[in-house]
Amino acid sequence: MSRQWLAAVSLAPLLGITQTLLDACAIAGFSVLLITLHHLAMGSLHRWLAARGRMLASVLLAAALTTCLELSLRAWALPLHQALTPYPTLIAVQCLMFEYAQGENRHWRDTAQLLGAFAALCIALGLCRELLAGWAGLRLAALLPGAFFLLGLLLALYNRVCLRRAPSRRQGKC
Repeated sequence: MSRQWLAAVSLAPLLGITQTLLDACAIAGFSVLLITLHHLAMGSLHRWLAARGRMLASVLLAAALTTCLELSLRAWALPLHQALTPYPTLIAVQCLMFEYAQGENRHWRDTAQLLGAFAALCIALGLCRELLAGWAGLRLAALLPGAFFLLGLLLALYNRVCLRRAPSRRQGKC
């Protein structure tokens, strides 16, 4: 399992719920919290269970954590629950993908970097979409296709600023 699968699984909440900064911060916080709790609990169960038992325990734990989140949002933050409606349940899939991607190598540093990058991307996308839709009057930014465009622009900016430039000459044969 590679980081590309984790990115693909994270796209639905990333693009779907980041219309406002509040929604983006909420889904980023809930994702980081639930994945961290899942990682902690599975870390302690990892040495006691066989491979099949670990998978079953991981699925049950992810479902229990997301159910607790759903019920607590319904009880104490109904407007937030209604704004986030289908996306908090998708965090269970993210928990399973993180668990599966970790495998036997359970390094906290890698998990923290991935979760931090996901949270930063959620918040940046939510902020950009809210600014463009609300203040600049660009209604496309509030819609899902606008989220795809904005994500592409943010990734291009990241590639331009953070990654080295490719060599000017072509490599390989055409």
